[in-house]
Amino acid sequence: DQTTATGDLIIELKDEFGNIKQKIEAKNLVVKVGRNYIASRMTGTAKAVMSHMGIGTSSAASVSTMTDLQASIGTRATATATLGTAGNEHQITYSSTFAPGNGTGAITEAGIFNALTGTAPAVDMLCRTTFSTINKGANDTLSISWTVTIN
Repeated sequence: DQTTATGDLIIELKDEFGNIKQKIEAKNLVVKVGRNYIASRMTGTAKAVMSHMGIGTSSAASVSTMTDLQASIGTRATATATLGTAGNEHQITYSSTFAPGNGTGAITEAGIFNALTGTAPAVDMLCRTTFSTINKGANDTLSISWTVTIN
């Protein structure tokens, strides 16, 4: 058997009145640090759970050796996690919201982390994705629903 980890995102940008301005669906790369993190949890290594999402402005292609966003902006947002299954696949859906004023700019990348601040090796990034530009204004809210599937 071969085990893989994949991810799918739904990103929604809403204006100050809650109207959807833009919606994007994207796939991600589970990076090497993220795969190592998953394996470490199976051996009982005490690492913090994945708890935050970050956004940034780099459109550099994702590669497995990345350990952080390439041009992070704003403050990482708390991510809630929901565990589920679909057939033989196990899924974790992370949800985060970047409030008005947090991460204002031309957003093109996102990642999932196990801490509010910091970088590798102290902090692990599970996965990273890039997508078409989302221009988040100062009054806009950006929501990300990110499903990681282990099959």
